[in-house]
Amino acid sequence: MSSPPSTQSGLQPTATPKPISITLTINGKARTLDVAPWTTLLDLLRDRLDLTGSKKGCDHGQCGACTVLLDGRRVVSCLTLAVTKDGAEITTIEGLAKDSELHPLQRAFIDHDAFQCGYCTPGQICSAAGLIAEGRARTVDDIRELMSGNICRCGAYPNIVAAIEQAMAAMGGRS
Repeated sequence: MSSPPSTQSGLQPTATPKPISITLTINGKARTLDVAPWTTLLDLLRDRLDLTGSKKGCDHGQCGACTVLLDGRRVVSCLTLAVTKDGAEITTIEGLAKDSELHPLQRAFIDHDAFQCGYCTPGQICSAAGLIAEGRARTVDDIRELMSGNICRCGAYPNIVAAIEQAMAAMGGRS
């Protein structure tokens, strides 16, 4: 009887984990997917589902470019393992508009020219939708503080804040 092959380090090789089946509701549509245990929600959205609105900025959860809504709450999808969210509802920037009608935040970002290069814009808008749903922002300073996890390298912050104020007024403080 022979023993299993060993590696140079003397450790036994391990088998690659099998994909795990999960079901997510993404932008209103239920999807059952087989994913590797290490797959982030961002990689699943971008690479497997071609939902490329969410961006990979820092890949460390520090810039907010990958922000999506998970069960209505904002999360950085680059740090969220997809397998841990089985059964969750995900809304990306692609899912905010309804029946070809822009979401009030999308309209406000256009009205206030709240973007320059646009790379951070999907994450900014998803984060702002979560902020409005949370209902904690009452002042401009609240908006700035609660949006501080979303970085805009172009410095469009005054216009972003103005856009969020406009959307909050139009939506009565809800997303």
